[in-house]
Amino acid sequence: MISDTIMFDGKKITIETGRLAKQASGSALVTIGDTKVLVTACLNKTIKEGADFLPLTVNYVEKYYAAGKIPGGFFKREARPSEKEVLTSRFLDRPIRPLFPDNYFFDTQVIATVVSMDSENDPDMAAMLGVSFSLMTSEAPFNGPTAGVRIARINGNFIANPTYKELEASDMFLIVAGSKDAITMVEGSFNELDEEELISAIEFAHNKIIELVEFQDKIISGMSVIKVAPAEIKIPDGLYERVKELSYDDLSDALKIPAKLERNEKVENLKAKITELMQESYPGNEDIIGGILESIQKEILRGNIIKDGVRIDGRTVRDIRPITCSVGELPMAHGSAVFTRGETQALVVVTLGTKFDEQIIDAPEKESTKRFMLHYNFPPFSVGEVAPLRSPGRREIGHGSLGEKALRYIIPSAEEFPYTIRLVSEILESNGSSSQATICGGTLALMDAGVPIKAPVAGIAMGLIKEDDKVAILSDILGDEDHLGDMDFKVAGTAKGVTALQMDIKISGVTKEILRNALSQAKEGRLHILGIMLQSIAEPRKDMAQNAPRIVTMNVKPEKVREVIGSGGKVIKGIVEKTGAKVDIDDSGKVTISSSNRESLKLAVAMINDITQEAEIGKIYFGKVRKIMDFGAFVEIFPGTDGLVHISQLDSKRVEKVSDVLKEGDEVKVKVIDIDKTGKIKLSRKETL
Repeated sequence: MISDTIMFDGKKITIETGRLAKQASGSALVTIGDTKVLVTACLNKTIKEGADFLPLTVNYVEKYYAAGKIPGGFFKREARPSEKEVLTSRFLDRPIRPLFPDNYFFDTQVIATVVSMDSENDPDMAAMLGVSFSLMTSEAPFNGPTAGVRIARINGNFIANPTYKELEASDMFLIVAGSKDAITMVEGSFNELDEEELISAIEFAHNKIIELVEFQDKIISGMSVIKVAPAEIKIPDGLYERVKELSYDDLSDALKIPAKLERNEKVENLKAKITELMQESYPGNEDIIGGILESIQKEILRGNIIKDGVRIDGRTVRDIRPITCSVGELPMAHGSAVFTRGETQALVVVTLGTKFDEQIIDAPEKESTKRFMLHYNFPPFSVGEVAPLRSPGRREIGHGSLGEKALRYIIPSAEEFPYTIRLVSEILESNGSSSQATICGGTLALMDAGVPIKAPVAGIAMGLIKEDDKVAILSDILGDEDHLGDMDFKVAGTAKGVTALQMDIKISGVTKEILRNALSQAKEGRLHILGIMLQSIAEPRKDMAQNAPRIVTMNVKPEKVREVIGSGGKVIKGIVEKTGAKVDIDDSGKVTISSSNRESLKLAVAMINDITQEAEIGKIYFGKVRKIMDFGAFVEIFPGTDGLVHISQLDSKRVEKVSDVLKEGDEVKVKVIDIDKTGKIKLSRKETL
């Protein structure tokens, strides 16, 4: 058993290996505070026939017992992954994937299991450290170590791996992962952060990453680890040259076709033709021929951009594809928009709800609610394919989360706009950057719904082609440019600053200067897109859709809350049944009433006012006689509130018997003439005559 500890920004981090999960190829138990994550790495040492890609699976799993809880629901056990588990699995996977050899085809699985969870330290950064260490101590030829840190900023100061409480006070949320020499992943959301400040945060994060990488190196240096060799791909003599000779010119022509489907069809037909031509001379090499053709395709695309500055669709590196926008597409939706950029198109729809529609999130650390949601759907027809419809996968959840992060800072607070907001993005066409089309369409749909957003947001995906010292930064990349390029860099923001960022780098050596230039070029593109978007709708509509729920908030005295609720909830249930409106009241006396019907809303407000109103001296009420006494009559001036009309106040002339003037059940005008210290109300009929 090996164990070592480092003090990292005031927190003790321990890595232990060799005691738990010893049959795994590599393992690590990472401890921060009372949070513990067990990470294991395993690989199969046989390659599946025809495998030509990295079959890597990374899973992050939170156990309820880790926080001393039993799962909710009927089955009382962990079931499908939560959204947090899916998103964490994604960002554990992304930074390590580029660090395996190109010809590594062994099935590899990494599992990060949260076995203890305190109330201060998020387990995800411990998991990221454990993923790297478990792979380094396994047989997999992983080119690490790597590490990741979360960065918060409080009062202008950066903090690495903040506690939950510190994160609540932060004006930024940033995760950076990388190796000692390079950054491989960045993801975050910000409240309109300036680009230079963002670069400073990334630099701060990389310096912290280096500390954690050196910590791992120190432990691993005392261990003996045997690595498996990647698969040897032997290309028969002359095959590469012959395939290139037969395909180069036709591939060059195909990569000048702007339309995606037409271009793909020509490339696929060419691959089939070349494979058939090679059958006689080089039988049984179909997979190798396919790999050669893709490498030639990559060489042509990258060469055209680096040498001539010309892209597949004829654009220069800074050009944005043609954009069209429209709003109010769906008459029954509360807000809708279609955003089209080149061959990427998103239909984004807004639905407004009440507090009762908030999402309840049941998680080991705590239960919480969410009033703003963005859901992203990617149907197969968007890329012209036939495929079974399944529940949202990692990609859909990840893209939806990115869009949600980009827009959440512009959503008005519940005090300003007491609605639950759900955005749904249906991708109708896709050729690169559909998540950013979702953000643009989301902004338009929110304004169409009358949501008073703080500022419009646009998103753009940037790419990178780097050959030796030659660098080309691409604005608004296509799918092929993403696949064959060196970086996928998504930036969303307002005219003022960045609200969300997601960057995946496939190469080492992305310098601070490249990052600065990419952010500057992204801002230029973002402002261009915002200008076009605002031509379709310049500001949020003043009125919401007719069928959108109307919400009224009112405050009653805390001591009146019990009267509104009634015994066993009888009163509030009666209001809901009679009016059809939804009513919610908290202990402070804040009442939220919602209904899509204006009349039911008014009736519910009136009923609550009747219950909670208080008598005012000098005000005349139309009340009902509840009880006759010798000395006067008790009159109910509004539900639950009685006052006494003394016999001397019944009439302007002398009254011998109260029953001569009033009977129980009579409706009578009375005026409040006094309220004593105990709250007893004195009424007068005489003063209303």
